[in-house]
Amino acid sequence: MESKTEFDTKFIPLAMYTPGPNGSMVAPGGSASAASVESADPVVARLVALGLTESKAIDTKKNEAITADLLAMADMYGSDVPKAAGIMLFNLAQALPKNAYARPYLTTLVENIKNDNMTMRTQLDAALKYLKKCDGNLDGLSEAAGFGVVVTAEEIAAAVDKVIASNKDAIVAKRYHFNTGKLMGELRTALKWADSGAVKKELEDKIAALLGPKTEADMVKPAKTKPKKEPKAKKEASASTAAAAAEAPEDSMTFKGASASFHAVGHNDETANYVVTKHTKRLLAEHAKRVNYKVMTRFPPEPNGILHIGHAKAINFNFAYAREREGLCYLRYDDTNPEKEEEEFFVGILRDVRWLGHEPWKITHSSDYFDELYECAVELIRRGGAYICHQDVSEIKGYESREYSPWRERPIEESLKLFEDMKNGLIDEGKATLRMKHVMDDGKLDPVAYRIKFTPHHRTGDKWCIYPTYDFTHCLCDSFEDITHSLCTKEFQNRRASYYWLCNSLDRYCPVQWEYGRLNVAYALVSKRKIGKLISMGIVRGWDDPRLFTLAALRRRGFPPKAINDFCALVGVTENLTTVQPNVLEVCVRDVLNTTAHRAMAVLEPLKVIVEGLEPNTVTVPNIPFDESAGEHTVPICSVIYIDASDFMEVGEKGWKRLTTTQSVGLKHAGLVLTVKEVVKSGDKIDHLVVTAAPVSSENKPKAFIQWVSTESPEDEPKRAQVRVYHQLFTTENPEEGGDMEKNLAENTLDVYDAFVDAGVTSFAPESVFQFERIGFFVVDSDTTDDMLVFNRTVALKDSSAKKK
Repeated sequence: MESKTEFDTKFIPLAMYTPGPNGSMVAPGGSASAASVESADPVVARLVALGLTESKAIDTKKNEAITADLLAMADMYGSDVPKAAGIMLFNLAQALPKNAYARPYLTTLVENIKNDNMTMRTQLDAALKYLKKCDGNLDGLSEAAGFGVVVTAEEIAAAVDKVIASNKDAIVAKRYHFNTGKLMGELRTALKWADSGAVKKELEDKIAALLGPKTEADMVKPAKTKPKKEPKAKKEASASTAAAAAEAPEDSMTFKGASASFHAVGHNDETANYVVTKHTKRLLAEHAKRVNYKVMTRFPPEPNGILHIGHAKAINFNFAYAREREGLCYLRYDDTNPEKEEEEFFVGILRDVRWLGHEPWKITHSSDYFDELYECAVELIRRGGAYICHQDVSEIKGYESREYSPWRERPIEESLKLFEDMKNGLIDEGKATLRMKHVMDDGKLDPVAYRIKFTPHHRTGDKWCIYPTYDFTHCLCDSFEDITHSLCTKEFQNRRASYYWLCNSLDRYCPVQWEYGRLNVAYALVSKRKIGKLISMGIVRGWDDPRLFTLAALRRRGFPPKAINDFCALVGVTENLTTVQPNVLEVCVRDVLNTTAHRAMAVLEPLKVIVEGLEPNTVTVPNIPFDESAGEHTVPICSVIYIDASDFMEVGEKGWKRLTTTQSVGLKHAGLVLTVKEVVKSGDKIDHLVVTAAPVSSENKPKAFIQWVSTESPEDEPKRAQVRVYHQLFTTENPEEGGDMEKNLAENTLDVYDAFVDAGVTSFAPESVFQFERIGFFVVDSDTTDDMLVFNRTVALKDSSAKKK
């Protein structure tokens, strides 16, 4: 048997190291204690002083290990840390590997930050990469990391001139529609240590000088063209892979920063913070051959709730990254908790993934690997890396006490026997867990690997009464499936060391975990538990209530999948937390619907208007005004029409442009101008108007044209529809602000109208979207029946926030 892996390597806070010779840091003697470090008070104020925003400082404080490192490095730096240096220290604290190879040289790294030799994240990543393989020799560090390298403005200008010259014909042909990302990639290679902001500005200035001011044509968004069909797939390519490629979304994610330059397949060890063992090179070579050097990603949702807008970013990232590199993407259900999983969530997740235009290469479940996971757990016990613990849940959660379990050093054979007893149902639920001998990045001791649950599993039935946890399952399933890039959101960053530790402890192939900033939309509640509470309270009607930001809700609200994909592409992928206002998403929705939704006329609050002398006729309305290929439809008009009550005032206020007793108004598409002859009331309420009509001319051209609805005969009634206009559910950007979601609920979040719609509304199928002229985009709701047409407002028109006149 190969030499035993060392399992008890614990995280040593930086403050416990002491300065050593040659800029090194010396670890304390004895065992690496996980004792907590007392942070300065107030911690948040110190973090803000280092350049972090207040919200980022509060979030960082939650991670005791990073906070301790950062404050200790700030003390090493000295007083009055400039914000630029503070951010570099923060980057170092975040990126610092929790292994001895980098910590002994922190004094050198901090001194180079202080001396302005290391001012960019690229330099930091290069330094960490060098330290991983330096074996104590720092002679080549400065050159490898570009310490002190100054790229002059002249050098930047020369490099920019060179790339523009080599691409001049294409730039001149496409003008401002030319994709400068390619040029920035060339410049990053040529000017490795240059300030990217200065390079980008020089490039933009030189292109502007070449092309001159933007013309109207430059301002028009170019039409997207479908990619040419690829030749027939190779024999070894599966039918599902070919279908997925053919139906893949046109728009791709925007990869920024580290996500734009991930490691090549089989070169995991070139990634900063990746842990290398004596088996790594062999395992990586074997892995690369198994996947035929293809990128392999996965989208791994828990089937215990409906997907939301944040998941859309994760779906697009994983599928787009694999697709753009001719790789493959799994959909893997992380179904390790039988108590919370329901069939509707499995079905809903797959439906949403496909709705967004993605087809998984394979659909798998964590439960597919229950046998393999159990064998891995047994092997981990045999290697001394796990043990059976009898502490109850409250004691295990009490990580802050930093006290190891009294059963941590129990004999291996005893743990093996107890683990088998757990599997065979001989130990009561809650009386034993399998725990791993590992200290996580946030200082938590010995995470749980297996727990007892006497609950049948939806796929394996009663075969198992022990189930693996996320911390045990996730990395091993990634390894089983040969995932090349394990992409997850930032909240999993402090699990990365645990991910690497477990794979390496079992001498298995270890994927690279990379964390990106999650996508938050202001005013959006995405917590499964909190949404469930709103449903039980009757505040919303279900997971697909159009006021929510679940994908099912956005679909019911009429958001096209292309708009959601465009939104994800617009936001892009970075390592920073992204909070976006809802109107950014709505802009993407309008951009898509403006070119695809057929026009129709509707009046939400019908006001009857009798037009004297008007004979029955028909009016032609274009389906999409600027697209002749979309065709047209006709609507009837007779002596009784209906306008929206909001378009009439007896006495118009200043700036009012629509109908009054003294001001005429035009009818859209009809070529008529209405003039009020009489206002007929029932008590104080207007019953109807009597008007005259005249053809539009240069003499009577009105200030405004309004929509209307009519029928073939005055005795008929127009088509009725219930129109639901939903409003923002919460009054605060963070629905849970103050710790009480209910206090932040808006008072009125739904208006229902008994409306009339014109004859152009011919499709009653749910998810059919129309633009009701002058009002907004509306979608046919699934509540529609043969007797009642129901619409939900998707979004208002662009000028809906402005006051109507």
